[in-house]
Amino acid sequence: MRNNTSDGAAAEVSQWAEGAHGNAAHLAAMVGVTRERFEADPLASLPGIQSYVSRLPLDEFEQSDWITLHTDLVSFLGDVLVRRRGAHWKKVDDPGPSAGHRYFIEATGLDGKAHQVEPYDVVMEEFEHLPIDISRMIANAESVLCVSSAPSESG
Repeated sequence: MRNNTSDGAAAEVSQWAEGAHGNAAHLAAMVGVTRERFEADPLASLPGIQSYVSRLPLDEFEQSDWITLHTDLVSFLGDVLVRRRGAHWKKVDDPGPSAGHRYFIEATGLDGKAHQVEPYDVVMEEFEHLPIDISRMIANAESVLCVSSAPSESG
């Protein structure tokens, strides 16, 4: 992990990343993907998670339901980006929110430059454009990180 912060902050980011990974693995297990299969490829759980999210009664959700879904999807998105795109979690100071910091995903793009995306924002954007599409959510984050090439126009 590339982290230029103190050892305490690095440990906090590591703990955050481990928690996100564990939550994503739990979500995968909930939709029938074994831990081994999920560890080999987190996208193995994509069809099950999409099916699960598509069946949720979103119009009946209370705030706590939205928070849980948001947290689950942030964990899954972050885990996919970390494990498939070589990204890493990064804690960024932010005097705005009460916590004083935010967690971003950072990756080296195809242009060789470091790019950051905040998974919380990506998921919130998805909530604003229902129905929730997990593949679109991942593609949006990958686009911001510049880690995937644009599809060929001839294909």
